[in-house]
Amino acid sequence: MAESSIHDEEALGKAYDARLMRRLLGYVRPYRRLVLGALAFLFAEGALQLVGPFLTRRVIDVAVPARDLGMVRSAALIYLVALVAQFICSYAETLLTSLLGQRVMRDLRIEIFSHLQRLSIAFFDRNPVGRLITRVTSDVEALNEMFTAGVVAGLGDLFTLLAISIAMLVVDWRLALASFLTIPLVILTSNVFRMRVRESYREIRVRLARINAFLQERISGIRVVQLFGRERSEAARFDGLNHQHLVAHLRSIRVYALYFPVIEVLTSVALASLIVAGASRVEAGTLTVGTVALFLQLVRRFFQPLQDLSEKYNILQGAMASSERIFTLLDTEPDLAQAGALARSDPTTVGLPRAPVRGAADVAQAAEPVVHLPRKNAAGVTIEFENVWFAYDLGHVARSDRTHREPEWVLRDVSFRVTPGETMAIVGHTGAGKTTIVSLLMRFYDPQRGRITMDGVDIRDVPLEELRGAIGYVQQDIFLFAGDVASNIRLSNPLSDGAVAAAATRVGADRVIRRLPQGYAHELGERGGSISVGERQLLSFARAVAADPALLLLDEATSAVDSEIEAEIQRALAELMQGRTTIAIAHRLSTIVSSDEILVLHHGQIAERGTHRDLLARGGLYDRLYRLQVGELAMSGRASA
Repeated sequence: MAESSIHDEEALGKAYDARLMRRLLGYVRPYRRLVLGALAFLFAEGALQLVGPFLTRRVIDVAVPARDLGMVRSAALIYLVALVAQFICSYAETLLTSLLGQRVMRDLRIEIFSHLQRLSIAFFDRNPVGRLITRVTSDVEALNEMFTAGVVAGLGDLFTLLAISIAMLVVDWRLALASFLTIPLVILTSNVFRMRVRESYREIRVRLARINAFLQERISGIRVVQLFGRERSEAARFDGLNHQHLVAHLRSIRVYALYFPVIEVLTSVALASLIVAGASRVEAGTLTVGTVALFLQLVRRFFQPLQDLSEKYNILQGAMASSERIFTLLDTEPDLAQAGALARSDPTTVGLPRAPVRGAADVAQAAEPVVHLPRKNAAGVTIEFENVWFAYDLGHVARSDRTHREPEWVLRDVSFRVTPGETMAIVGHTGAGKTTIVSLLMRFYDPQRGRITMDGVDIRDVPLEELRGAIGYVQQDIFLFAGDVASNIRLSNPLSDGAVAAAATRVGADRVIRRLPQGYAHELGERGGSISVGERQLLSFARAVAADPALLLLDEATSAVDSEIEAEIQRALAELMQGRTTIAIAHRLSTIVSSDEILVLHHGQIAERGTHRDLLARGGLYDRLYRLQVGELAMSGRASA
């Protein structure tokens, strides 16, 4: 079933992995003082648990027979002080471990988020957003639970067990052995419990992941659900997923409901065996009643940590699974996946050249950059594609699939050159490879053959930040962040309010902004949902203008605006493109008729190239595309009339 394959990653691994634990402890090392403090309070709390039983023994064996009320009062006072000290130790230990867990979570989340921002676009093509969000939220929270209620508290439980065992053996080893008779049964029961809970725990995680995935998809596509009247059927599907989650939870509840009563029974059996073993010796005068009372209290305290350790086993198991997923993500090199896959494979299996392919070291910019681009935005840059081949479908390479099959090339031997001040337009049917050219220019991906240069420099030799800083990109799918208008135009550029306003004015976005209640301080909704698509497009133009780029990339830049706004944008762009390098992708051919050169892509290859007039005179693919659009516009005009 498809759902199962999506959530296979939820399967749990080993309960303890020394390699993972060493890496986790690396995050704890800066807070070693918190750990040492928590352990000190835990050990002190464990030792204080022995005070009550030993005071009870002294009162019964010494104070009561001697009718010494002063000794009883002293014992009561000491016990009260011990309880207060135990409370203080418990409070301090909880505070310190919680502080430790929160700080480790903070550090991990910062590291994961920073790492995610460095990963290539190809990585996000392969990994659903929901899964990555789970890494930053649920998986990190599982580690917090391990630090706050798992490892440190588990060490405290072990210390308590050791202290009680030593005390019992020192006081009377024969009674201690009688008390330990049920421990093998407790261990057996706990092992069965752990195995059952392990299965239930995994099932709950899988069912919860399916609910989250279903909710995310349906809420994101709520317009489609309502448009096609799918509310009832989707509710029925959700009810099924929810019921499966309920069944998994009930299964774990049944396991817990059986485990704790069994442990209570075994504890009672241990107490009974202790009484039976001690009764005859008390009657014979070789054992005091106070010693039996001491053991009764110690046995009760002894079995409590055993139960806790079973709980902590499950916490540790979940944390190991979460840490493995987190470290797998952190170990993912910030490379461009296709290039990395080819660099690790035999190029002859996919018909690729043996020239070295840059991988993680290049893309991560671990070494010093080879070349810096000169800052000369006003003069533009020269962009050249030299025999570029590119394919997205390289999964068979990463899997070492030696089937000698050719990749599904999106671009095939593409070569062109655009110089400063020129505007090149790229047209073609959907899927011809137009947007892929833009993605390669911004190094969202690297080509498998050929190279791309900027002012004669291979763009793979330029630091990514510097390369992308020289590019102004207006994309077809406009993305605005939740925040005010000014911050969306400014982004990371340290621009003054005046510069932001000037950029908006140049592309005509100022008239839209002036209509907003708070102008440039107006808060936009998620993805800019509080304004229209056309208005979001204008803001994206203002963003590109504010960046003052050397290279303009326009990917269907006017597809979401009406004719009146498009004419205004075209006037602003004509001024902006003066002396700069521009590459424009367009479905509406009327917007690129004045381009210096037009490339017509067909199945990833350049089928035609030339000016608008030359291509029409040739009567080829461009001529057919243009006449088709002109015919559609004419028919649309007649229909509206």
